[in-house]
Amino acid sequence: MNIYFKNTNQRSFGTYPLKGAACRDAILTAAEVGYRAFDTAQMYRNEAETGAALKETGIPRDTLCVTTKVENDNFDEGKFLASVEASLKALQLDYVDVLLLHWPPADFQIEGSLTLLEQAHKRGMARNIGVSNYTVQMMRDATKIIETPLVTNQIEFHPLLNQDVMLAAAAETGIPLSSYCSVARGEVFKHPIFAEIGAGYGKTAAQVVLRWILQKGVSINTMSTKPENIAANFDVMDFTLSSVDMARIERMTHMNYRIVSKDIVPWAPDFD
Repeated sequence: MNIYFKNTNQRSFGTYPLKGAACRDAILTAAEVGYRAFDTAQMYRNEAETGAALKETGIPRDTLCVTTKVENDNFDEGKFLASVEASLKALQLDYVDVLLLHWPPADFQIEGSLTLLEQAHKRGMARNIGVSNYTVQMMRDATKIIETPLVTNQIEFHPLLNQDVMLAAAAETGIPLSSYCSVARGEVFKHPIFAEIGAGYGKTAAQVVLRWILQKGVSINTMSTKPENIAANFDVMDFTLSSVDMARIERMTHMNYRIVSKDIVPWAPDFD
C-alpha cells in the first residue's frame, strides 16, 4: 500500500515556510484536528521546531508519518548521511517515515544522490524513500538505478496545471505522486467554478480542489496557520466529486499555470 494512502496520510500537513511559534502552533492545531502526516525539509530550516511540536503533541510515534527532504547542497558523499543524521537529531526521531531528495542535482545526474538515498534507507534512517521535482525520464531512470522502491515523486499538482504526463509516468513506473502547491497558492480562488461546484456538496472551493487531487490518486500537502482552514483542509473525505464535476475541473488544467518554474528556482529541471 502507498504509505501516503495509509490511514490518514493522504492528507499531509506541510510546514513551509513556517518558523518558530507559528510553526509550533500550526502543528499542534493540525494534530488536534487529526493530521498524522507532517512534511518538512532541510531547506525549510524548521526541522527543530517541527520535531519539538510533534513531541509536544504526545502522539504515539508509530501513528505518525514524518517526511523530510535532503537539500542539494548535501548530495555530496561526504555530507549526505551526516545531514540526514542532523535532520533526525533536529526532529528528535530515530528515523523518518519518508526521506526525499528535494530536487534533482544541478547537473541532473541522479545516480549519485539516489545511491546515497538508498544507503540512508538501508541504515534504518528512513523507513521509505522518494524524490521530489523529478521529470518523467528521471522517474524511469530511478527505477533502474536503485532496487528500493520510491514511494513518491512530490510535484506541483493542482487543477490549473496539466500533469497528465506525470500521472501516466506514475502508472508506468509505479512511483506515486504527491502534491505540493495543492491550491496553487490561492490562485484557484480566482476562478468561481470551484466555489460553484462546492456549493452543491456543502464544501468550500479549497475542499473541492483537494478532493479533486485525491480522486486523481495523488496525496496532498497543505499548509495554513488559520485553525479553520487547517480543519477544513483535513475534512475532505466525506464527499465524492461526480464524474461530471471531475471533468469540469479537468478542463481548467489547460491553463497550465505553473508556480515553481526556473524564474523562481533556477536549478529546476525542464518540467514535462
